[in-house]
Amino acid sequence: MRTADMGRVPNDGERGQRGAASAGYGVRLGAFYGALFLILGVHLPYLPVWLNGRGLSAEQIAIVTAAPLFLRVFITPTVAMLADHTGAHRRLINGLAWLALVLALLLAQAHGFWAIFLLAVPLAIAFSTIIPLTETVAVAGVRAHGLDYGHMRLWGSITFVAAGFVGGWLIDRAGAGVVIGCIVAGAVATVAFAWLLPERVSAAAASGGEGQGSIPSRHAADVRDSPPSDLPHKGGGTRGAQGSIAEVRGLVGSPVFLAFLLAAGAVQGAHGMFYTFGALAWQAQGISTAWVGALWGVAIAGEVALFAYSGSVVRRWGPVTLLVAAAVAAVARWGLMSLSPPLAVLVPLQLLHMLTYSASHLAAMHFISRAVPERAQGTAQALYATVAAGVLLGGATLLSGWLYAWVGGHAYLAMAVLAAIGLAAALVVRARWHGGLLWDGGSTKPAR
Repeated sequence: MRTADMGRVPNDGERGQRGAASAGYGVRLGAFYGALFLILGVHLPYLPVWLNGRGLSAEQIAIVTAAPLFLRVFITPTVAMLADHTGAHRRLINGLAWLALVLALLLAQAHGFWAIFLLAVPLAIAFSTIIPLTETVAVAGVRAHGLDYGHMRLWGSITFVAAGFVGGWLIDRAGAGVVIGCIVAGAVATVAFAWLLPERVSAAAASGGEGQGSIPSRHAADVRDSPPSDLPHKGGGTRGAQGSIAEVRGLVGSPVFLAFLLAAGAVQGAHGMFYTFGALAWQAQGISTAWVGALWGVAIAGEVALFAYSGSVVRRWGPVTLLVAAAVAAVARWGLMSLSPPLAVLVPLQLLHMLTYSASHLAAMHFISRAVPERAQGTAQALYATVAAGVLLGGATLLSGWLYAWVGGHAYLAMAVLAAIGLAAALVVRARWHGGLLWDGGSTKPAR
């Protein structure tokens, strides 16, 4: 926009065009979330069932499941920093989607531990690395267009439920071999919808530049309870995506951000036993695969409900309160699951997924949006994914393989202990973060 137009109020036609652009941005992201989670809806609950059907032991299943989580420590932040530096989020997502499809087709033909390991691990890394890149594009839409993150993300949850139901029904009728076919179908849909993704947009670009910096500063307590789109964009609007090693230093140099990573990571990581051996443990109790899919559906139904009302929930409670609630629920959920409860008790326990996963993830997205300068958003998303869905989830998964082979479903008790550590870290964040940016967006030095 020309300098002379910087302070001009947009006319009705311009506002209409921007409104249509904002709606299209949200629709395309919602559609892509829906396609991507078709893979996750089968891969997450049923890949261990497929691996078990291919003759892998509990320890081997844990290794195949955990290895990509650890490798994310190196791969996911590198890809995210490249995306932040180049602004090529959409192109990288498309490339990773094609890679996932090729690997899924090859995995369908694989037999034996090493052949499966060498294909399943990069497959998991490919589509899991797509997630933080997509989250960065989504959060950019929240900040630039005022979109509701939950309304975009819930379409992923809806298709996750559908894939879980259909996958469980197919396994009961055709055997575990159908799992990989369902993953291939999800990969095809992901490739198709990746081409429709919008490019990441900055707040300044969406507004055309007018009013840049005109949002008045507020007291930190006011910012803490406001929607992310209301945040001042200090230094982020004109620089664009400029990820670098300096941003990593800024993030890891903040004690509050490190406490946040531990809190969110421990709560998310405590799902390790459930994600890897939940279906097998329920089958060992005599629960049918169709009911396994139904129980996953109950969990994701709660997730959908929370995402559908996420805007009002976050405005009312704020990200830190949500994170604390998620940690408390995780301690209770996994502690009770260690008792191998009957189906009637499993249903309400699955509803706690609304808090243990959905609330913790929602809290993480809004914490990053409010606390991290815009130019470091992608790097922060990658660090969150690396710790939450990498180091801690990977460690919990490996531990679960050994514990499940030893004590069966009682291994959930270790997950309750990990969630308790997350609760302690969440309380530290609550005590030390006052709602604003952790450091000035124009500096790499974090606030102490």
